[in-house]
Amino acid sequence: MTVGVEVTMGDEDDVFDVIVMGAGPVGLTAARRAARGGLSVALVEERLAGGECQFYACVPSKALLRPVELAAEVSRMPGLELRGPIDTAAVLARRDETVFDFDDAVLVRLAENYPATLIRGRARLAGPLRVETATRDGGRRSLRARHAVVVATGSDPAVPDVPGLREARPWSNREATSVRQVPERLVVIGGGPVACEMSQALHALGARETTMLVHGDRLLSRMEPFTGELLADSLRKSGIDLRFRRLAQRVERPEPGGPVTVHTDDGQRIEADEILVGIGRDVAVRDIGLETVGLQPHGPIKVDRSMRATGVPGGWLYAVGDVNGRSLLTHMGKYQARVCGDVIAARAKGLPDNRPSMRDIVDPASSPQIIFTDPQIWMVGCTEARARAEGYPVRVVEYDLGAIEGAYLQAEGYTGRAKIVVDEERRVLLGVTFAGPAVVDHLQTATLAVTAQVPLDQLWHVVPAFPTVSEIWVALLEEYGL
Repeated sequence: MTVGVEVTMGDEDDVFDVIVMGAGPVGLTAARRAARGGLSVALVEERLAGGECQFYACVPSKALLRPVELAAEVSRMPGLELRGPIDTAAVLARRDETVFDFDDAVLVRLAENYPATLIRGRARLAGPLRVETATRDGGRRSLRARHAVVVATGSDPAVPDVPGLREARPWSNREATSVRQVPERLVVIGGGPVACEMSQALHALGARETTMLVHGDRLLSRMEPFTGELLADSLRKSGIDLRFRRLAQRVERPEPGGPVTVHTDDGQRIEADEILVGIGRDVAVRDIGLETVGLQPHGPIKVDRSMRATGVPGGWLYAVGDVNGRSLLTHMGKYQARVCGDVIAARAKGLPDNRPSMRDIVDPASSPQIIFTDPQIWMVGCTEARARAEGYPVRVVEYDLGAIEGAYLQAEGYTGRAKIVVDEERRVLLGVTFAGPAVVDHLQTATLAVTAQVPLDQLWHVVPAFPTVSEIWVALLEEYGL
């Protein structure tokens, strides 16, 4: 229940039980759960309802990557032949379908059916339980909440402080996933998920000269080392120029939309048609009024396990998704939003708010995550390095996925690897990582085992079907000693 806040509801204000700032997948989920609990909800969004993930990240990137993956699978199967190059125009048309031709009408109708009121404009906190909205027509609309305000403004692509880079108007994931004309020459800065996925997709779709500048000595530095090694081999075989331990020192683009020149720290010059930056994201809290409610005007917004912002008198402010910095993954943001929407509805009605489903109990560093490249890569839980750093009694087992009969049947020359990180004292899984063709559908099994802390002696009796890649679990557990 919201306590300790006195707010006068003026006639000039629109009043709702809950106001959600941001109508991306996380904000929409929070609104849906609050509305399901019987509360009136306003959603404020200045861009497209559905947000970054629906229109410029998760969905369109997978639409671009899937044909590349299928082409690679065909090449690994005797008796099949890919006739000609990938039809880029057809792939882009399919991408447009997956994002509703960049029209959010479907998502708007979805929100209205919750029911929720969608307000177009930029939302800014303006004191306790109050939100000011700058509407698209230049007007202003004052909103007040009876019970809660939820910040779900997400994150924005980060751009490094390289002389000339911002002036060159580099691409981020937004331009890469919404591309209309694939550049023939592309420079990519970064070695993380966005850089790897978009390098592979755009290279296959027409960016014949693709160069990746990676600050460190491997790709996917937050994952197990073998994942970056397998992916680097794949990217190189496709013709991508991978340059490790390289930095962009200066960027030049004399004419807007013209060629771009990247000067690297080893004295090289790279000429390209576009430059893509994929080095991470910054939480989107700039100028959203945090200072008006006693918080620092920068993020992330610290929250408790019910997603309630800490340090705000009355406990009426919540923050879900990227903006709280716990886990910058859409599926984890939606999980938080389900917790948040339910707990707000319970507190508003004076009902118990201590049900297990009303608490985020997942360690942010243990969230499941996927890289949709070829090979596909996923992990859940922690890496071996993190487990050892945290003092766990660790034992690891690695296994060649290609040695599993089901993998051989799936593709000739199947190359992949699996690794489990075991807490020897409790005999449970701390982390699991897979890398290989079409391994993504095995993630949920590992997520269940890690999250539920299933004992290995019990996991041993979960029998995989023959002949499938799932038999890797038998191999891993036998290698462990069961």
